[in-house]
Amino acid sequence: MAWVETGSASFRARHDSDDARDARRVLDSLELARGRLEPLFPRPLGEMSVVLHGSVGSLVMTNPALPLAWLATAPAARRYVAGWAGGSELHVLSPAVLRGRASNVPGSREMLALSAAALYARRLIAENNRDLTRVMMAVRVRRELRWAWLLDGSARWFAGQTEHARPAIARRLREGGRPSFPPGLRDAPLLGGTLVDLLVREQGEGAAVRLCTRLDPEGPKAALSKAFDGRALSHTEGAWRSHLARLVGAS
Repeated sequence: MAWVETGSASFRARHDSDDARDARRVLDSLELARGRLEPLFPRPLGEMSVVLHGSVGSLVMTNPALPLAWLATAPAARRYVAGWAGGSELHVLSPAVLRGRASNVPGSREMLALSAAALYARRLIAENNRDLTRVMMAVRVRRELRWAWLLDGSARWFAGQTEHARPAIARRLREGGRPSFPPGLRDAPLLGGTLVDLLVREQGEGAAVRLCTRLDPEGPKAALSKAFDGRALSHTEGAWRSHLARLVGAS
């Protein structure tokens, strides 16, 4: 495989020489994401590189923890864990591999096409969250696991993946038990974005930005209570479960 590099205004892509057209599409999607999200988050990222991997094995070699992440994710969402974000690099499966990874249900291919944009959003959110940037790595990892529903869910919502997730959500609700509130680690990639979606519908996009850029020291439930104007958590949980039912009904 011959690795080459393609550039855009804000990103560099490293990819197989046969993937030049796909790499340009990925860069275009990243530039669109950057143009939409940077005005919302005060601390921008510097130039980022995206590495497009032509196989799952190649991707895993860059992060041996990925198989554990797949095992920890609900089967309905597993195919959408397609990369990881480092400090200045995004590692993601190539568009050709992502197309082969898609299921036949509506929205699957669209979600996977936004994988790089979701990783960029995840990195941007982390950069703007001082509760992640000002702590030791071990503390950061624990916080990211505890708040995965918020960090991963927000990234996927801001990248546009959540709007295509209805069939996958329907599968998760059919195959799994009743999801916890807020969603646990297993459901974070798929259901976390639905809670952010509910917040945006009720309180606006700015509320979602504020929520994902701080980690309330009192924990996720306290953060949600404050985000939804201090109303009873049971009310928000009921609204979220009704929102899930509506999403599944419309799929």
